Amino acid sequence: MTDSPRPPKIPESVLVVIHSPALDVLLIERADKPGFWQSVTGSKDHLDEPAAMTARREVAEETGIVIGSAAVPDDALVDWALRNVYEIYPVWRHRYAPGVTHNTEHVFGLTVPRDTPVVLAPREHLQHVWLPWREAADRCFSPSNAEAILQLPRLRKAP
Repeated sequence: MTDSPRPPKIPESVLVVIHSPALDVLLIERADKPGFWQSVTGSKDHLDEPAAMTARREVAEETGIVIGSAAVPDDALVDWALRNVYEIYPVWRHRYAPGVTHNTEHVFGLTVPRDTPVVLAPREHLQHVWLPWREAADRCFSPSNAEAILQLPRLRKAP
């Protein structure tokens, strides 16, 4: 039996800024690029997957945080109605269909208690850290991720 090649990634993704009510932000370090810190990100699994469903799935896969649980209710996830279109870094373009150079990213915020347990997917991320929002923005390697975090005080769900 031979392994079939993976289908190309869909160039539509989510960015989920996970934060506490006090605006501490959860960042995770990429396993494939140590030193690259980011919020939860991930591509749609299929073209008609709603962005909110992609966000829920990626948060659970990458951090173990389940949206819709007692600790993190459904309304903790908020679509910030921001869309970023950016050029895909050349190092990751091989994951997409030939000729695909740009991705559209849908930005969400997720408010969780600061002591929410985080269980990383070890093949994807090395470690996590909670940082005050300005410090978190400074640590991100992605300009769109940093900009989203800088919007946190304005876009977060009111307590």
